[in-house]
Amino acid sequence: MIVNQRPFVASLLLAFLAPALLAQAPQPPVAKRVPHEQTWHGRTFVDEWFWLRQKDNPEVRSYLQAENAYTEAMTAAQQPLREKLYAEMVARVKQTDLSVPVRDGRFFYYSRTVEGQQYPISCRKPAAADGSFDDQAVEQVLLDQNEMAKGLAYLGLGAQQVSDDDQRLAYTTDTTGFRQYKLHVKDLRSGAITADLAERVTSVEWSADGSTLFYCTEDDVTKRSDKLWRLVFGKPPELLYEETDELYAIGLTRTRDKRYLLCGSGSTDTAEWRALDASTANGSFAVLAPRQKGHRYQPEHRDGSWFVTTDQGAVNFKVVQVPVGAFELAKGKEIVPHRADGLVSGFDVFADFAVVTEKAAALTRFRVLDFRSGEWRDITFPEAVYAAFPGGTPEFRSTTFRIGYQSMVTPSCVYDYDLKTLTRTLKKQTEVVGYDASKYRTERLWAKARDGVRVPISIVYRADRQKDGKGPLWLYAYGSYGNAMPATFSSDRISLLDRGVAYAIAHIRGGNDLGEQWHKDGMLMKKKNTFFDFIDCAEFLVAERWTAKDKLMIEGGSAGGLLMGAVANLRPDLFKAVHSAVPFVDVMNTMMDASLPLTVGEYLEWGNPNEKEAFEYMLSYSPYDNLENKAYPATLVTTSFNDSQVMYWEPAKYTAKLRALTGGKAPLLMQCKLEAAGHGGASGRYDRWRDKAFEMAWMLSQVGIDQ
Repeated sequence: MIVNQRPFVASLLLAFLAPALLAQAPQPPVAKRVPHEQTWHGRTFVDEWFWLRQKDNPEVRSYLQAENAYTEAMTAAQQPLREKLYAEMVARVKQTDLSVPVRDGRFFYYSRTVEGQQYPISCRKPAAADGSFDDQAVEQVLLDQNEMAKGLAYLGLGAQQVSDDDQRLAYTTDTTGFRQYKLHVKDLRSGAITADLAERVTSVEWSADGSTLFYCTEDDVTKRSDKLWRLVFGKPPELLYEETDELYAIGLTRTRDKRYLLCGSGSTDTAEWRALDASTANGSFAVLAPRQKGHRYQPEHRDGSWFVTTDQGAVNFKVVQVPVGAFELAKGKEIVPHRADGLVSGFDVFADFAVVTEKAAALTRFRVLDFRSGEWRDITFPEAVYAAFPGGTPEFRSTTFRIGYQSMVTPSCVYDYDLKTLTRTLKKQTEVVGYDASKYRTERLWAKARDGVRVPISIVYRADRQKDGKGPLWLYAYGSYGNAMPATFSSDRISLLDRGVAYAIAHIRGGNDLGEQWHKDGMLMKKKNTFFDFIDCAEFLVAERWTAKDKLMIEGGSAGGLLMGAVANLRPDLFKAVHSAVPFVDVMNTMMDASLPLTVGEYLEWGNPNEKEAFEYMLSYSPYDNLENKAYPATLVTTSFNDSQVMYWEPAKYTAKLRALTGGKAPLLMQCKLEAAGHGGASGRYDRWRDKAFEMAWMLSQVGIDQ
């Protein structure tokens, strides 16, 4: 009898070579375990990776460096795809470009980009005699971020305000990514800069005569914006107000007619506003309506009246008019009544017109009020699924209203709408090199959640893509803080679509896509609706043959990273790959530590874990606390060492614990930007494209796409 010897020989050869092959293969880092005990509500919790919070500990940096090295080694084969994706993304963008100039006072303001340069350049030109933009006028550069960023790994610009006399620019800068901004003032006549006037500045406004600068600063531990200052140049700053309630943060703005300075104190569910006539720089801010638990309002001024957007007796807000000096909302004239099917998300007041921005069915719509006739008219859009935003119209006497419009197949457009006739003028459509919109399709889908609620999904795909259950799909969602996820265009996304990937956005509860109740039904003790909605949307997309479980990629960042962690714990079988960006995953440790940035203010969104019922509910979904030894999807975790919103240690601890529990049953990688970077990653546009190409290449490789 002749026996086939090859399997036997092969097994011997494999047994001989296995140790050598194993030694050559990259090995994942193993974070040491240091038991750390905490007692909450009578229960003791042991966290073996708590030590990773020690930011100044060299072992922490060494561990993060090891994770980065492992990630680079494990993704080395993706380098050609990475480079290809990067080249595609850069090639689609017009590198040297100009934003649409916007009129504000005697000048038009705009920014421009130059090929090869990371940052935009902020500029202005004087308006022509007839008020139009004069392309031949001499340009004045206000801020050239490329020059400012020389020698820096990161540069972020915060507030920017020009004085009423157009002579001085107040602006703030962050050079670490921690969103910790310093205040500077530039003399626009001489170019001289007075630097570092204040630290940790969050917002800035000028007095009418330009003699005084008002600004807010944040607490140096919690990063809560809590103090209002007045600065007269040449004198020490004067503290005007301190918000002592840790649930509230403050900020400065100014009415469009420039008549009043406004300082708002706000929490998740309550607001209070103070006003100061901008012409009386040495005066005192006066409360308009004292805070009342559960009441949010926003004032705007016109011709001796306050126009107030309020949720008093109106969950989706309404707008009432009250006279200055008699701020009694119950006696006000109703301008925009409450509508159960539409959230009032903005109210822009001009000399002769007003524009209300409303949100309904995960779409934005605009209505225009003519103050003289009292007539309302609607602004309509051509597509069934789109995204539209107020585009910035600072001039109080403007008779046009700027709107930014786009869809998942239509590149960003800037329109000026004539408020008298509602005729529109296209000021610019972003050029996407080589793009043919006719090759792509977008539509609105509706998934049925387990409790019967219909959840909207926006989807885009190539027109020639087959709906046969075999194609890959990238599903994105956020679902927190009442932040809607509009169906916007992305030129980067074309690299996915052209490789047969469909891209979908799930408008899940926790955002306000379908009104304020949509937010309320995905927060506090209803937070799990957010996770269930996402899972139900994913199952719907599989059932409707848009994709299959082994082709389904999911992505979310920050609070959306919590979503990723929660759904991976609940339904790891449903997803092939997960990108969890700057993820809020260590919920209990963070929410039980009131000294951490932003924690106390978050109680009204997530719950106060010092209350046992809220604690138990949050514990039941906290991604870090619910990790288990089971098969998880392939997971990529990305973060920044200087992230101020979600501390680096949350994703680091999550990665270390998940790897320890599962023993590498599925690919698990973490990339931590150790150089200066922030919650949004790198600050330069070419650096951001590099990062996007890396993430995209990794996700595509998980579903078998390698070129």
